[in-house]
Amino acid sequence: MKVRIGTRKSQLALWQANYIANLINQIHGVEVELVKITTSGDKILDVPLAKIGGKGLFVKEIEDAMLKGEIDIAVHSLKDVPTQLPEGLDIIAITEREDPRDAFLSTKYKSLKDLPAGAVVGTSSLRRKSQIMKMRDDLIINDLRGNVDTRIRKLEEGQYDAIILAYAGLKRLGLDSKASYIFSPQEMIPAVCQGFLGIEARVDDERIKKILEPINNQESFIRATAERSFLKTLEGGCQVPLGAYCEIKDDFIHITGFIADLEGKTFIKESLSEKLTNINQAKELGQRLANILLKRGGKDILTKIYNL
Repeated sequence: MKVRIGTRKSQLALWQANYIANLINQIHGVEVELVKITTSGDKILDVPLAKIGGKGLFVKEIEDAMLKGEIDIAVHSLKDVPTQLPEGLDIIAITEREDPRDAFLSTKYKSLKDLPAGAVVGTSSLRRKSQIMKMRDDLIINDLRGNVDTRIRKLEEGQYDAIILAYAGLKRLGLDSKASYIFSPQEMIPAVCQGFLGIEARVDDERIKKILEPINNQESFIRATAERSFLKTLEGGCQVPLGAYCEIKDDFIHITGFIADLEGKTFIKESLSEKLTNINQAKELGQRLANILLKRGGKDILTKIYNL
């Protein structure tokens, strides 16, 4: 019996779906079919994500198809998946993390610090905007939508002096040579779960769970759990500038997170580390970090943003 994967039609989404399809086929010898679905996020390209509802726009139609039994699984960039999933669905497997850093692309300049005052930087991410403004408040930041190819084309046409993209997407599409500079996670904290592929399925589908078991990377699952717990506690999405990055080194789990106002003027950042014992600890650590930020002024930031 074949496995049907629901996917968006963009080049990157298809790469991700094909990557998981090949893994399933190699491990189990099962036939896999790709079912292409157009989401609301793919249709609305002229409005910033923060103004139209954010991440859920890229998954809703796919999740609806799964709940109707039209597809068996969905392969997502986990950073695009809301922390609140529809009843009956869950993230069953998470792949090993691709490079989670952000990349600087420009046809003329080597890095953010090389840009002249008044240069135009393209990004629709409030997380990136706030961190760029913190480093360089003399730049102009304009919204940038579309798939990876479209964004690079707009840069090369001269609409922007530089753009910021996820390095993971560039690497998956073989476009990593386009990056002039890669920000370290300390310079620019990545989006929650940037670089992870998350596989969503129906919680009662035991056949699919067994198929996905060998694809799941346990360390990735722990790291993603901490980051998504942080995000869920802040109730953040595309409307709030925030980010978090978790890593595991020498049996210790480390997580750094931030929340900022829309101008990047109030910027609250904190890190936590402790010896790793179980996956529930990762969830608790993410919550604890979020609560520290809320107490340090994050609550005021959220109140102001949601009252706009």
